Amino acid sequence: MKKATLPIPSSSARELQDAVETLGPWFQNIDLGEVQTAPDHFLGDYPAFKFARFADALPDDLTGKSVLDIGCNAGFYTIEMKRRGAAEVLGIDTDPRYLAQAEFVADTLGFKGVEFRELSVYDVAKIGRRFDLVIFMGVFYHLRHPLLALDLIRDHVANDMLLFQTMQRGSEDVAQVPEDHPFHVPGTTQPPAYFDDPGYPRMHFIERQYAGDWTNWWAPNRACSEAMLRAAGFSVEVRPEAEVYLCKVAERPFAGWGPGGGAVYPAKGQEEQA
Repeated sequence: MKKATLPIPSSSARELQDAVETLGPWFQNIDLGEVQTAPDHFLGDYPAFKFARFADALPDDLTGKSVLDIGCNAGFYTIEMKRRGAAEVLGIDTDPRYLAQAEFVADTLGFKGVEFRELSVYDVAKIGRRFDLVIFMGVFYHLRHPLLALDLIRDHVANDMLLFQTMQRGSEDVAQVPEDHPFHVPGTTQPPAYFDDPGYPRMHFIERQYAGDWTNWWAPNRACSEAMLRAAGFSVEVRPEAEVYLCKVAERPFAGWGPGGGAVYPAKGQEEQA
């Protein structure tokens, strides 16, 4: 697994600003004291303003806990968990530029014991261990295979809590659906009306770009996000913000029914590939 190159720490505001510009562009605005990484972000002070909406849902004290931040970007949430005393924090991302930014941020702010690796969510089995808290925010809707990602997180790295966020579109309603859908409305050849209910779990597929980003593939409605989390083996404990869920590891609904109850393409850890 590759590690990002650590930039030389800046000794002045000008040098710090130069380093930030060299590592740019930045998607996360992080306060480095005299300099901010993306002060003109189109969303504002992102992601700090968003985190403020659900920060209280997480434990204030993470002393002794381990944290995995999947899709860590420039390390905003990775660093925030270290601020709360987490003993071990690992941030992973597939973009070397983001990882270089994250290492620069951690070094500039003086946080030790924070690690960053170039790794995909589909390869989390290679980490070879589980974490007390897994952060999986801002990644789900960019993935070609989102349910597989949730399955792999559940199978290989989630030990207790999952902080999950995805872009959601469509109805906020959550319909009550049956345990087993009939193929037809009884006595007819018509399909049941569940699928037309705005609150039925629905994943919108975005064939082309969304907001100028061709990697925005999916936009679930609320019911779909919650149903997929349950299907992967997570119980929703708190929904502190419209698109954010704090979950606990739970039993898989179909764990004993065969291989389809978990990851369809189970990843192998390092020891299994040797």
